[in-house]
Amino acid sequence: MSQISVPPQVDPQLPQAVVVAARPLSARALLRKQQRTATLVSLVVALLLMVMMGLILALIFMAVESTSKPTLVAYSGVPEPEERITPPKVQTSVERKPSAPSLSASKMIVANNSSPTAVPVPTIEVEDVSMEMGVGNDFGEGWGDGDGFGSGGGSSFFGQTSRAERIAYVIDFSSSMKGQDRHKIMRDELCESLQKMENGLQIGMVFFGGPAWVAGDEIKMGQGKKDAVVTAKGGKKFKWKSNGGAHNWEPDGPKQKVPWHTIDDREVKRLQKIVRETPLFWGTIWDHPLHMALDMDPAPQTIYFMTDGSASGSAKWAQEIGKKAKKMGVVINCVALMHPKAKEDLQTIADMTGGQLTMVNEKGKRVQIK
Repeated sequence: MSQISVPPQVDPQLPQAVVVAARPLSARALLRKQQRTATLVSLVVALLLMVMMGLILALIFMAVESTSKPTLVAYSGVPEPEERITPPKVQTSVERKPSAPSLSASKMIVANNSSPTAVPVPTIEVEDVSMEMGVGNDFGEGWGDGDGFGSGGGSSFFGQTSRAERIAYVIDFSSSMKGQDRHKIMRDELCESLQKMENGLQIGMVFFGGPAWVAGDEIKMGQGKKDAVVTAKGGKKFKWKSNGGAHNWEPDGPKQKVPWHTIDDREVKRLQKIVRETPLFWGTIWDHPLHMALDMDPAPQTIYFMTDGSASGSAKWAQEIGKKAKKMGVVINCVALMHPKAKEDLQTIADMTGGQLTMVNEKGKRVQIK
């Protein structure tokens, strides 16, 4: 038999509010209450989680060290200009003679203790200095102070000095140089000039009689002395011819070029040997050898020209050569060896080029003419 539920009886005397409260909540109301509670709890939990994550990240950030490298800043001052030092040009003297002892050397010997042995003091007699040019009666020492060339540098020939770096010698090797042993005086002076020349200088050397040639070449004079052949180093030949007479020689074909040589000990010995051994040849003509010297490449700065006499046409040669050398800026120093007749023409060349003229007389005395 089924039971029938009877709602509880409400006391009609209770207030209405109490009656309402006493009624049981509906299911919908309970669900809403639970949703509100769950939402509130979720918000609180989410908030706590966010706070916790923030704290963890802060701790991590503080614990990790910075890996950035510091920036290096360099400061440089104004650089000083580089100083370039030009090394001085050093020229080695090849003077092979010992220097003369000084006249001002002291004769006094000072000792701290006395000695029973007496030391003699030698007496040095000094000869009076000659006012004439040259040294003694020969041509060994030339002009200058002592064994060198004054304040150093350059070259010297028969007392004429030059500081040029390119020097050409034009030297008379004609047969007339045999008279009064002129060729011996010339050979001695020329060897002495080479001996005292500084290393590094450039020189050219031309010899002449009738034909003209470079020092060291071979010369073959033809029969009748009307032609000659010069065989240069390397075998190249240069021909000369004469229509008669000692002063009428001309090149017969291409002209010979004169090379430059650099002075050192070996070259000095080679040239000195050539000077000593070169024979004399017939004829006297000196315009062609001077032109050969002026045509060198590059041109010489100074020419030492020596001859023992004048020649037919030498006045014309002097004018032509003087003008050419002056235009080129070449100085020609002239030496007239024991032949006063050559003075006038050589003086013309020296005057036109700013050179010097030196006369050497029969006694071997040198007189320099301005």
